[in-house]
Amino acid sequence: MSDQARSPTPPFLVRHETPGDAVLTRLSADFAAGAAELDRSGTFPFANIATLHRHGLISQVAPVALGGAGADLASARRIITAVARGEPATALILAMTWLQHRQFARPGCRWPSALQAEIVHSAITDGALINTLRVEPELGSPARGGLPATLASRHGDRWRLRGRKLYSTGCPGLRWLVVWARTDEPEPRVGNFLVPRSGPDTPGIRIVESWNHLGLRASASHDVILDDVEIPLDHAVDIRAPGAWATAAASQIDSDGNADQQTWMIVLLGSLYDAIAQTARDWLVGFLRHRSPTSLGAPLATLPRVQEALGEIEALLHTNRVLLDHPTGEPGLIKYTVMANAIRAVERALHLTGNHGLSRVNPLERHYRDVLCGRIHTPQDDTILINAGRAALGPAALPPASTGAPESLKP
Repeated sequence: MSDQARSPTPPFLVRHETPGDAVLTRLSADFAAGAAELDRSGTFPFANIATLHRHGLISQVAPVALGGAGADLASARRIITAVARGEPATALILAMTWLQHRQFARPGCRWPSALQAEIVHSAITDGALINTLRVEPELGSPARGGLPATLASRHGDRWRLRGRKLYSTGCPGLRWLVVWARTDEPEPRVGNFLVPRSGPDTPGIRIVESWNHLGLRASASHDVILDDVEIPLDHAVDIRAPGAWATAAASQIDSDGNADQQTWMIVLLGSLYDAIAQTARDWLVGFLRHRSPTSLGAPLATLPRVQEALGEIEALLHTNRVLLDHPTGEPGLIKYTVMANAIRAVERALHLTGNHGLSRVNPLERHYRDVLCGRIHTPQDDTILINAGRAALGPAALPPASTGAPESLKP
C-alpha cells in the first residue's frame, strides 16, 4: 500500500456536523421499525449502518484534524442514545468504532499518523467500521490477565497472525480488525495489530457464525479465525511488554495513564443500555394508559401501586441521567450503577405487565434480553466492586505479609 494511498490530505475529508434532534428522532423511529426482525434473524444491520453513513455519523467522533466531526462526549452520548432507542445492536457497533476513533485524539496515541488518517478517511468516504478483537477461547477476556494465544510472527517485512477470536462485535461489517496478539519473540510483546479487511473473502480471515445470543442478536458478534494473515510491520500499531498492559488494567485507565478513554467507554455503553430502559419505560407508559381490565373498569394507570412502581422506574432512570450527563468520579462505579439501574427498570416493567410483557408480540421481552447484556462489558461487576472496596479500605486491604503485620497475624 503506497504512502499516498495511506495519507489522504484534508481536501479529501468532508466534516459532517452533528445532526439535530429532528434527524435523530427520525433515525430512532426508522431503526425501531426493523428492530424486531433484526432480533429474530440475528443478521448484521447493514441497512442501518448505511443510513448512519449517509448522515455522516460513522466519523462523528474522529478528530477534526483528520476530517472527523470531533464530537464531544455529550454529543456522542446524545447520538448513541437516539440510535439505541431504535436498535441497540446498531448503537453498539457504532460505539465500538467511535472508541477506536476517539483514541486518535489523545496526545499519547501511539498509532502511526498515516494509519490514523487512512482509518478516518475510510469512515468518512465509505462508512468503514473498526473494532478490537480481544477475547479468546482459552484466555477469556484480556482484562483478567494472561497472554493471548493469537500469535504474531515476523517474516521479513511482514507480520503473520494466527489465532481465533470470540465475541467479535460487528465482524461481518468491519473494515478494520484491531487484533490483540503476542509476538513469538524470546521475550514476547503484547498489543494491537491492525488487520485490514477488504471484504467477506479477504484471504486468511474467516468468520464462524457462532453468535446465537439471548440479547443484542444483530450485533453479529461471531468468532473470527485468522489463518496466517499478513500485514505490514507498521500495522503493529501498539505492542509493549506485558507488564505495561497489566499495570493499566489494574488501575482501570489506559496504558498512558489517561482516564479519558475509560470515561468515554463507560458513558457510551451506559447511554446505550440506559436508552433500552428508556424505550421499555415508554412502552410501559402506553400499556398502563390503555390497558383497562374489566375487573377494574379503568386503566391500570389509575392504580396507586402502579403509579408507585412507575415512580421507582423514573427514579432509576433519573439517577442514570445525572450520572451519564456528569460522569465525575470513578468510571467503574458509574458503569455498575447505570447498568444495574437499567436492568432493574426493565425488570420492574415486566413485573407490572405480567404475561403481556413476556409475550413476544410485545417488545418488552426483547428490551429485557438486550438490557441484560450490559453486565458483560469490561470492567465486570466483581472487578468494579473489589477495586472500590480496596480503595475504601486503603492499606488495611493489603494481605498481612504486605503490611509488615506481626507473625501471629500472618496466615
